Amino acid sequence: MELKISIVTCSDTRDLAQDEAGAALEELIEAQGWTVASHVVVRDDVSEIGDAIVEAADECRANVVLSCGGTGLSMRDVTPEATRAVCERDVPGIAEAIRAYSMTKTRRAMLSRAICMQRGHTLVVNFPGSTKAARESWEAVSDQLEHAAQMTAGGGHTN
Repeated sequence: MELKISIVTCSDTRDLAQDEAGAALEELIEAQGWTVASHVVVRDDVSEIGDAIVEAADECRANVVLSCGGTGLSMRDVTPEATRAVCERDVPGIAEAIRAYSMTKTRRAMLSRAICMQRGHTLVVNFPGSTKAARESWEAVSDQLEHAAQMTAGGGHTN
């Protein structure tokens, strides 16, 4: 399956040119032979993040939206709230897998509030904002994204 993946970086301090974590995700997506459907940077604002997720899912028709940043304990970290506001169904296992894998790297992974949800036929996964943590999150779940996207799109189970 050819995946179309959008990246939504949530940051008050970076623009697209400074988005190293998003750029790293672009490279990892392309290395899999998948397509980067869009890549935007928005402020840490529930409405802006939600609007970017909706656009990536509904207009760009991404199979997967990876948000990057805004998952910590700061009062400006509102990505999980924005994700909940525009998505319908929880997919807790993916966020749990990312935290479990990340805990093998740093105990601070337990402080992540990242979530994963479905918006229609699109899977939305919150990644942390640091380049290192975004790469580790990719390592934790990238091998399951194709199957998850197939299931989200209404496909049947494969062996």
